[in-house]
Amino acid sequence: MNNIDWDIYRSFLAVLNLGSLSAAARELGLTQPTVGRHVDTLEKAVGYQLFTRSQQGLLPTEPALAMKPYAETMAATAAAMQRVASGETDAVHGTVRISASEVIGVEVLPVILGRLQDAYPDLEVEVSLSDSLEDLLKREADIAVRMTTPSQDALLVRRIGNIPLGLFAHRRYLERHGTPAKPQDLTEHRFIGYGRPTAFVRQALEEIRKSAPTFPIEGIRWKHRADSNLAQLAAIRAGVGIGICQVAIARRDPDLVQLFRQDFDLPLPTWVAMHENLKTARRWRVTFDALVEGLTEYVRST
Repeated sequence: MNNIDWDIYRSFLAVLNLGSLSAAARELGLTQPTVGRHVDTLEKAVGYQLFTRSQQGLLPTEPALAMKPYAETMAATAAAMQRVASGETDAVHGTVRISASEVIGVEVLPVILGRLQDAYPDLEVEVSLSDSLEDLLKREADIAVRMTTPSQDALLVRRIGNIPLGLFAHRRYLERHGTPAKPQDLTEHRFIGYGRPTAFVRQALEEIRKSAPTFPIEGIRWKHRADSNLAQLAAIRAGVGIGICQVAIARRDPDLVQLFRQDFDLPLPTWVAMHENLKTARRWRVTFDALVEGLTEYVRST
């Protein structure tokens, strides 16, 4: 086990995530027989069968699933080492990996990162869009834009402020279904929300109860549900129903109408964080500072 090359674990992880040797080979730029040999080598080393064949492809066995988090940690470490090796600490070139939520990554960061890369043309940026938290201490990302308080030690953290959220609907929806005159009227309308009651969703609902007591949260009919914030935003823009949206983003579209501005005011606290060991390297520091400056400007605009 100690002499197994990282490439073998990389092939194992790709097959585990993609479900077939051919898909893993395409992902890694290898041949299918090479990936197959890597899996065979690992199976012989661990003494277990790692995959079983089915009509759905290669299904991982219990030992394979148990190995997955360790292989993912190895992959994150290898990627971090490659990013560190791609540029000297006193130069602004090489790769910086940024983790952000879907909406922030698509709607807000492109302008900020575009300005940054105009200033530093040799800087390469990777943006990981996910509403789950990537671990900065394990270097799954170098810098993160977060909507929850960073709780890990050894992080350099800057609080940006609160991004205001509001209730919005497209004019087409209001023309078809009428504009609610008072908050209780919202119970008669179609709402856009989350499909699963995750911890984040439960926390958001609790915040709505506290910050918008007149909002009839218990009577709302969540008739259009999506786990993706981008999908919810697209549904609001398409006139599907009423949904919660960042005020600054909604203001870009004159056909999005804010409802009950005084009754519904939900703050979205925002931070930028990175591992404190990176603060002396210029490429990470200038990226961190650009994100803080750009997001602060974005918050102030609302």
